[in-house]
Amino acid sequence: MGREKLSSSQEDYLEAIYWTIADKQGVRAKDIAQRLGVSNASVTGALRSLAKKGLINYAPYDVITLTEKGEEAAREVAWRHETLRDFFVKVLLVDQDTADIAACKMEHGIPRKIIDRFIHFIHFMERCPLGGERLKEDFKKHLECRTGKVECKACKADTGALKARD
Repeated sequence: MGREKLSSSQEDYLEAIYWTIADKQGVRAKDIAQRLGVSNASVTGALRSLAKKGLINYAPYDVITLTEKGEEAAREVAWRHETLRDFFVKVLLVDQDTADIAACKMEHGIPRKIIDRFIHFIHFMERCPLGGERLKEDFKKHLECRTGKVECKACKADTGALKARD
């Protein structure tokens, strides 16, 4: 996509605007401040910057809307976030809150090609007879073995090899 490079912070603001509009059908600066846990002054500065880039329609004390260009950029950020979160939850079996935090940190710099691979792997895990539930269950058992909840000879041997390298 031929879009202007945005900072991580600007992407977070666009994503917050996008989801707040989806939730409430409108967004004001105070909604963004609350959603992101930042000051009203920080929001004002970010909104002015996004407006200068042609990504939002903004006037103080008025409802904020995304331009067509802004909506496209916001959807891209939201899509990257959701893809990463889904991968962490569905494949790596990470809890939802931890996955959300990690996705938010990673979504800004990850290339499209890698996101596409995450999606293909999620599909492989969910739909392909070669992957699927058995692979996920085996991975879950492996994680449990690593944490000492269950034991298997292969993991114990692997753990010994890892300790020997350290």
